[in-house]
Amino acid sequence: MTGMSETTGPEENAVAAAPTTPQEWRGFLERYGEQYLKNAADEDELDDLLDEDQLDALEREERVELWLGEAPAREEAVAASEERLGVRFPPTLRGFFLASDGWTHLDTWVDGVHPCGRVSWMRDSDAGRRVIETYASIPGNEDDVQLFRRSLEIARGEDFWLLDPTDVGPDGEWAAYEFAPKYGDTTKYPSFSALFYSEYESMDDDGDDDED
Repeated sequence: MTGMSETTGPEENAVAAAPTTPQEWRGFLERYGEQYLKNAADEDELDDLLDEDQLDALEREERVELWLGEAPAREEAVAASEERLGVRFPPTLRGFFLASDGWTHLDTWVDGVHPCGRVSWMRDSDAGRRVIETYASIPGNEDDVQLFRRSLEIARGEDFWLLDPTDVGPDGEWAAYEFAPKYGDTTKYPSFSALFYSEYESMDDDGDDDED
């Protein structure tokens, strides 16, 4: 609920296993696609995600590789986005873009990760501006409003993924937040990578529950 923001921390295992380099991201994102496919029980979604050969292989219970990302961004494209925004992206975000310039499916209330050319300050996106205006109109939201105004919007759907360039760890990573406007909750992670990995862990847990 608006005006009742709560910030919580990440699980330790999400930090330990979070990918950093483009090579680590590539392997992780391939595993993510496999897990997403296991959770995609909706037949219509499977038809959208897979071609005919993949659907046949899935029916035969064979391993199907599913890449939900894009082609890697060129270093020049990442640098141009950084220049446009006036920052240098933290290491795990750079590694992600150099492995996949965006991500199209997340098993959450976020539609996907923006390609580097669409990353913006939350205050500059239409949806972000509306949220900031709403929160600013209600007393007691000053800390949230300041966070939103200074943060990069990395992903958006019903919820937002944000990175705070003023909260930098010793490894150069920015604090990351998953923000749910519907409930007014912000969940903090030490990096973009840790946030993404936590999403994977949540999806993996859902898959285990389904098997039980």
